[in-house]
Amino acid sequence: MMKSLISLLVLFFITGSAVHADQNSEKLDALFDTLLNSETTPSQASVVTSEIWQQWLKTDNSDAQKLMSLGIDKMNAYALDDAVRVFSAIIEIEPEFAEAWNKRATAYYMMEKFALSTADVAETIRLEPRHFGALSGQGLIYLKTNRRQAAVEWFKKALKVNPFMDNIRSSIEQLEQELKANII
Repeated sequence: MMKSLISLLVLFFITGSAVHADQNSEKLDALFDTLLNSETTPSQASVVTSEIWQQWLKTDNSDAQKLMSLGIDKMNAYALDDAVRVFSAIIEIEPEFAEAWNKRATAYYMMEKFALSTADVAETIRLEPRHFGALSGQGLIYLKTNRRQAAVEWFKKALKVNPFMDNIRSSIEQLEQELKANII
């Protein structure tokens, strides 16, 4: 079950379509407020979450935007070395583009280069502290490296930003049960 969750989350991190803005978009504050509104329904949250990903994928630099699409295509094709090179090129020309760091972190994760992935997650979060993809991605790194308590902590951080991540909530519940069973 945990393996299928990891596959689902990786798919979640690499999907999305490229359009125009970034983690500094003025739209993001309102979108995050909607996620945290107690009256927001799961279907509304799904639309809002997609819009957040679209905003994160945008940049005003047309070269970086083209490279982002190419990098995502490479990652989707599991051409991970190529994807890392493309995302690195984006970071060279747009070092403040949080989603380039996050995508490279995801590619490193898929390559099981967890130290490199963690470093890029840290940079993503520095640039966009609300990046629930990076927050939960760090949880996945800890899960994959058998640090369950740390994984739970990072998954909880992601839920504070986006409480509609049901797969993360389920993972927390399962991991907490496993941790409790190991303590007894």
